[in-house]
Amino acid sequence: MTGVLTIAARELRSYFRLPVGWIVAALYLSLTGAVFALSTLEPGAPATLGGFFAGAASLLAVIAPAISMRLFSEEARSGTLETLMTSPASDLTVVLGKYLGAAGCLAVILAPTAVYIALLYRLAEPAPDPGPILAGYLGLALVGLLYLGVGTLASACTSSQTLAFLVAFLVIVGHLLLTDEGAARLPQPYAGWLAATSISIRAREFGAGIIDTAHVGFFAAWTLWTLAAAALIQQSRRWR
Repeated sequence: MTGVLTIAARELRSYFRLPVGWIVAALYLSLTGAVFALSTLEPGAPATLGGFFAGAASLLAVIAPAISMRLFSEEARSGTLETLMTSPASDLTVVLGKYLGAAGCLAVILAPTAVYIALLYRLAEPAPDPGPILAGYLGLALVGLLYLGVGTLASACTSSQTLAFLVAFLVIVGHLLLTDEGAARLPQPYAGWLAATSISIRAREFGAGIIDTAHVGFFAAWTLWTLAAAALIQQSRRWR
């Protein structure tokens, strides 16, 4: 566990030593601020962050790959991956440490959005129910962690940051389009099967204040699968 936290702390610090971390944070906060202003700050509209959570989750399809694209691809490009692989840390330790560093970066980026909650409580009458807000943030975190897992797996497969970003982004967007459009257009039982694997449908339920343990298990299982696959890829490199 010490090795995981050491790698995670090193990775988290690296994000904000380079301009990319600040650029990604500024971009995300600017866009989510616009979403909040357009979807929530409407006279007479219900005091809810549902629209904000939907928009913020959609933007993570771009932000999460941008955060995770450098995790392994930059190490492979610079030649430091071989040094990391010969260290006493196991492949799973390395993957978990780097992933937790990326998750910490995402948490730092999401933290300032708490100001939107303060604004909503300040401006809305009556005050909003805290339950849906907490559920919405839980859903947003689960979506972000899954997208980071996809990005980690993509980064483990290539030495190009650009390619890692594009692969993760296209996988995420392709899955969203397939499940959402397929669930809306195909007959049963195919529509039901696609809806059961839809990320956005589950995320919307969190945004509506519904915490379903089946949804939590869905995100946790797929996130763990992506990390296990990334660890296997790193292990195959060690064997070679």
